[in-house]
Amino acid sequence: MFTSKILFFITAFVLIAVITGGCTEQDNSSTRESKVKTLDLAHYKDSKPDRMFRLLFIHHSCGGIWLADKGEALEIVPNSCLFARHPYGGGLRALLEQNNYEVHEAGYNSVIGDKTDVCDWNAKFRDRMDSILRCDRQDALYSDASKKNQIVMFKSCFPANAIESEGKEPGNPDSPDITTANYKSAYTKLLGYFNAHPDTLFVCVTAPPLVASYAGRFTELKRRLSDPEKSSKAVGERARRFNNWLKDTEKGWLAGYKLKNVVVYDFYDVLTGYGASNYTLYPTENGRDSHPSAEGNSIAAREFVQFLNRAVNRFRESQYLNNK
Repeated sequence: MFTSKILFFITAFVLIAVITGGCTEQDNSSTRESKVKTLDLAHYKDSKPDRMFRLLFIHHSCGGIWLADKGEALEIVPNSCLFARHPYGGGLRALLEQNNYEVHEAGYNSVIGDKTDVCDWNAKFRDRMDSILRCDRQDALYSDASKKNQIVMFKSCFPANAIESEGKEPGNPDSPDITTANYKSAYTKLLGYFNAHPDTLFVCVTAPPLVASYAGRFTELKRRLSDPEKSSKAVGERARRFNNWLKDTEKGWLAGYKLKNVVVYDFYDVLTGYGASNYTLYPTENGRDSHPSAEGNSIAAREFVQFLNRAVNRFRESQYLNNK
């Protein structure tokens, strides 16, 4: 009798583990939420600007790797994730420079570049906007006070997509609790700061996606049994909905925002195959690491430069019209 019970529980556990594993694979191919209305840049030229633009990118590891050339890892500044080369490099810096952008960065071990979780953006842009606009590299500012960054890119890293719950509206922009409500509150606060700087183009880059097995099989099993809302399927769907909200110009973050100085580049969507999955299709370390591969980074880099050129041309046209 005792042996039969043991065999029953072992069999049940194995069956649940197999089912969970199968569901995890299925989640990896789950399709996108319903389509949203995004910013239409199609009728703006994708040619490079006719003059140089200073661009600051606030990022951690994924951003530094995206900018880097592919090759043996070489940091520009030690322990900063500002890379000249990296095995997963996407070559974005070189492409930006070829398109008339002067690239500046702030990463780890700098006040401007450190702390890029969603809950950090409110305080960063509220309290450090002047330094952000004058940032040359890390915390070094331009010696010429008249120089400023005309473009500011900012991005959280892939853990930001592990959204734990919808949360409670209206949310708290400074809360470290990873909920959709808090995220929406944080980004909504930023629009007030961006509105006060109409001569700067702010480029929000969505966080890159997680690997489907980011939580591990055993943790996934426990979540499915005790709290299905934290299962990989639910987390992936929340990530998709939130990133869709960020770029939704009709019902999302930018709905009602009048200026043309804020755009969203959906890095998440590119790396999930434009909705083929809610998880990354370009993992590293044999599928265990959410840092995008060189292939994924290169695809996104080529697409991003065209996107940015169109966004800059739209931005410049709006400035011209407003100044007439």
